Parts: sequence; C-alpha cells; structure tokens
Amino acid sequence: MDLMTKLKILSNSAKYDAACTSSGADRPGNRGLGSALAAGCCHAFSADGRCISLLKVLMTNHCVYDCKYCINRSSNDIQRASFSPEELSELTIQFYRRNYIEGLFLSSGIIKNPDYTMERMIALLEILRRKYDFYGYIHAKTIPGASPELIYKLGLLADRLSVNIELPSEMSLKQLAPRKTKQAILTPMRQIADGLRANKEEIALYKHAPHFAGAGQATQMIIGATPENDFSILRLAAFLYNKYQLRRVFYSAYIPAVEDSLLPALHTKPPLLREHRLYQADWLIRQYDFSADEILSEATPNFNPYLDPKCNWAINNMDRFPIDVNKASREALLRIPGIGPISAKRIIIARKTGQLGIAELKKIGVVLKRAQYFIITRDNPQGPRLNNEAVLRALIDPKIYRADVEQLSLFPEETDPRFPPPQDFLSITQAAEEAILSLSQSL
Repeated sequence: MDLMTKLKILSNSAKYDAACTSSGADRPGNRGLGSALAAGCCHAFSADGRCISLLKVLMTNHCVYDCKYCINRSSNDIQRASFSPEELSELTIQFYRRNYIEGLFLSSGIIKNPDYTMERMIALLEILRRKYDFYGYIHAKTIPGASPELIYKLGLLADRLSVNIELPSEMSLKQLAPRKTKQAILTPMRQIADGLRANKEEIALYKHAPHFAGAGQATQMIIGATPENDFSILRLAAFLYNKYQLRRVFYSAYIPAVEDSLLPALHTKPPLLREHRLYQADWLIRQYDFSADEILSEATPNFNPYLDPKCNWAINNMDRFPIDVNKASREALLRIPGIGPISAKRIIIARKTGQLGIAELKKIGVVLKRAQYFIITRDNPQGPRLNNEAVLRALIDPKIYRADVEQLSLFPEETDPRFPPPQDFLSITQAAEEAILSLSQSL
C-alpha cells in the first residue's frame, strides 16, 4: 500500500479526535527545523491571516480493543493500514517543508498492547526531534495502560499530551469499552499532572532542564452516546481541571458511525447544540470563575436550549442585578452577560478617570445587546426597569423554537425552511412565545 493511500485511511480514521485548540507552547526556531507559537492552533487563523494547521493522523487503525462507539474497533469491517515510524516522520517533514502543516497531532489504535503502541509513537517522535531537528508543535495521545516510563519519555518529546476519558461515567465505560477502565485512564492523567509540577520546579532551579509536555495536558469525552446529563458531564470536567490541571476538556458530539444496540441509531443527528452549550459552560468555569454547581444543578441538570449558560444563570439570579459597573468588583462584572474578562479589565481601568455610561461601555467592547438589562451606568443610575419575562424575551434567540434543535445554520433564513426571516423581538413567532411563557413560569 502506498503512502498516500495510508494517509487517506489513517487521517480519515483520526477525524473524530478533537484538536482545535491553541498549542500553548512557545519555542523559537533558532535551530533545527520549525518552531512552536503559543497562539498556533488547528483550524484557526493567525494574525496575518494564515490558516495554521496540524497533520492529524493515526499511526495505525488496527486495534485490539472493541469499543462499541469507535469506528476503528476490532470487530468493524473497515480498511486497515499502518505507518512505520520512518514513513510517518518522513511524511510529516515533507508536508512541513511544503508549508502544508505547522505541527503534528498523533494518535493510534492499540497494536498488541499499550506499551508496544507507545514505543512506536516514541520512535516516531525521536526521529522527528533528533534526526530531523524538528521543533514544531506536537500533540500526542497517551495510551491508557502504558507504563509510566513510556509516558514520561513521550512527554519529553511532545508539547502537549492528552488522555481521552472517552465517556462521562464508569458505568458507560464498562458497557461500551469493557477493556478500558477508569483507573487505567486516570492513572496516566495523574502521572502527567505530577510530572508537570515536578518539571516546573526543575526549570525554576535549572533553566536548561528538559521540558515535559510544556503545553500541558488535555482530554476528550464523547457526548450523546450515553444517557448522562449535562450536569454530571460539567461536574466531571470541573473535577478534571482542579485535580489534574488540564488545559482543555474537549466535548465531542457523538456521530453514529457503527451500529450497536447500546448506541443511538445510525440516522440520529449529532447533538451539536448540546456540545456548543458545554463549551460555553466550560468557558465560564475556566475564564469567568463560575462553578459547575452555579451553572446547573440536580433540579435543572440540562442546559436551556434557548439561552446560553451565562444568560440563563443571570435570568435565574435576577436578585443579584442590576450591577453598577462604576463600582462593582471584577468578580461581579464577570457575572454580567455581555461582559468578559477583557472588557471587565478595561472597565476597571477606564472608570478610574471618570464615570462610565452606555457610550463608553460600547467603545470598551461590552456587548450591550445583553448587558443593558443587568447594569447601572452614569446615564441610567436607576438601572433597567424590566421584569424577568421582558428580559427573557429580549435575550432568547428567536431562531430557536424547538428544544430538539441540533445546530443553527450560518444563514438560517436562506437555507432552512424552519427558520423565518429575522423579526423584532416583540413579534416573534407563536412557538417562541410559548417557549418564553414556559421558561418564565419555571423561574
């Protein structure tokens, strides 16, 4: 089998791995080939407009595991292929020299056992780093169950490590991936976290100490293949951030690729809106100092499809508003819909020179479309005089009228007959009116 055929098979097999994130690694290219920039990421754009991309590929899609949700499971009848370390390293370098890629995202099916698979991955990275002097960004997937020595060795060669937690609960893992265990997944996570802490201390003492996974670690979990609610998923993510110092938790909407009685039917649509809400809530935890228990609860364990999580929290905590932007602390400012970490910082700096009104907030970058219902300003010292239903009516997205909606199209009024042309908030459709009434009654 020629290299391009292998590449087509193995890059297609890797498409379900999420890797759209900033690299988090700064390494100047003052020697060897390539460099790494903290802002570099997969499927995004740099300041000069270039698309910075990674070669996302598996070393092999052969796998001894039979995880029911995985397209590469051993019982699935698909075309199989494998790269040798020499083949994939040569391919990576040739792609880099042609400016096709700026880094590598490496994963693999399990060949023979976790240790053998990790040894092949390490052999590949050693060729890239030592033979070719490649200093570009590398994200490597750690294989659960591999020995600690191999995990540490991989961390010295890669910029970022990740261990996929796969499913949100141990029960689901036992049902769908019986050869993977909670312990086998969390053990390497713990080792990587300990290694990162120890490496930070080593570098503080000796600046030339080798870097261990300088861009930290991440994980990924599949959403929608099993019955866990959003609250349990969000609490798990918060636990992982606190316990193992993860940089990112990726949420991957389950795309039916294989048929099994324990999985959603093949014609089931991926829960993309749910995935989107999880990313929004995850951002609130990482950047806005929210806790998972603030965003959701046992009483309301799933996201509101009509409102983003921050607006939904604000609607359910109207007793905390309005907030005076000229006096509030950073923590209070971050609770206001339409105000983020950057605009909160700008507000604190700007108000030192004078009281802020709506015009000043607009220049600062506050999203007044949402924030205006929750703030006191210089030109409105009494704050908005609206009841909960009126605020809800203004914040709800009129294009979403069904709780089972999956994903908005980019141009809904042109491409989806379910969505009429945009209308004024006061004259939205009867379906949206019913949704507003239902939500307001639950407040």
